[in-house]
Amino acid sequence: MIKQVTDAFKIKDYRTAAKLIKKLLKESPEDPWVLFHLGQLYEVTEKYQEAEKVYRQLLRHTVGAKIVIAAREALQRLEKIQEQKRKEAIAEATSKPDNTEQGVLVLEALNNEIKTQAAQKFAQIMQIDAYSARLLLPSRGWRLYRSGMVGELKFYGQQLLNATIPCFWAKLADIQKIQVFQVNYFTQLDSKATVVCHDRENRLGSLSFDWSEVKQCVKGLLPIFEEVVDRDVRGKLERKTQTQDYFQFYDLHLPNRNCILRLYDNGYEYQQGINIAPQNSQNTIRINWNNLLTSLEKKLQKIQICSDFNTFAENILDRAELLNKIQPHINLIRREKTNWDAAFQLYSGLAFVKNSH
Repeated sequence: MIKQVTDAFKIKDYRTAAKLIKKLLKESPEDPWVLFHLGQLYEVTEKYQEAEKVYRQLLRHTVGAKIVIAAREALQRLEKIQEQKRKEAIAEATSKPDNTEQGVLVLEALNNEIKTQAAQKFAQIMQIDAYSARLLLPSRGWRLYRSGMVGELKFYGQQLLNATIPCFWAKLADIQKIQVFQVNYFTQLDSKATVVCHDRENRLGSLSFDWSEVKQCVKGLLPIFEEVVDRDVRGKLERKTQTQDYFQFYDLHLPNRNCILRLYDNGYEYQQGINIAPQNSQNTIRINWNNLLTSLEKKLQKIQICSDFNTFAENILDRAELLNKIQPHINLIRREKTNWDAAFQLYSGLAFVKNSH
């Protein structure tokens, strides 16, 4: 009967092949050639995942040279089919003009208990080895995995979501469209809020808003670099750039206005506007800043706060080609340009775009 199945496949009579295979599976369910033809049947009916499972099962549990060679050839054939289908799907996904815009694909944190299983799915979708896949999947925060045409990123992102691997994608253009206002100080901080701020052209103005308009906040620490003189291992003096301290940033997201109100500890004018707390000569910037955040967070108790910026930044600071495309909207006086500023804008912008939909 095996020969009859083989002959049916040769003339593409898949209906007859299916009937014969069904009968053979009842009579000899463990016969390697019956299982191989079952894999073939899955393959010709485009049930590629089921076909792959059968062929891999044969490789694990069969010792016959002929059947092993046939299963390996079948797997290679499946890989070529899947690769061609992937190329066609990506070509279709990027065929529309707006899908050719530049974007990023971001992986979200996964519980360690399900990471092994997720890594196998991730490896299969992205065509990498399982060990690398496990290292790439974050246990906390976000990891920017890939940049490129947003249509292609969306194609991969949807496959990852279907495999229950949390992720999202965004266009860089959508991040660039967000208006960022640098807050100088608050003049009202009760049922409504009013800030004096300046825009990207450094024009001064004021903006009033209801607290209900603020949908989330983003916190981040940006390093302050100083050049110091130190001794090397041989005792010689050398100049080094070291992190001496951090600036604290706090973004308020107002998606209905497509804007971010950006505050930072050394840039807020504590002597202007409303009194955040009783002022005295002993108040440090840190004390004033903490008082300001306490006042804000009383108004914003129920909203989401994104505070994993430094985890995100660790894996993106060397992506200069990407960060160079991001306008930081951070007015710090630095001796040298740093990718930290663009990284914070990207992180806050991604949070804005992700949670505005």
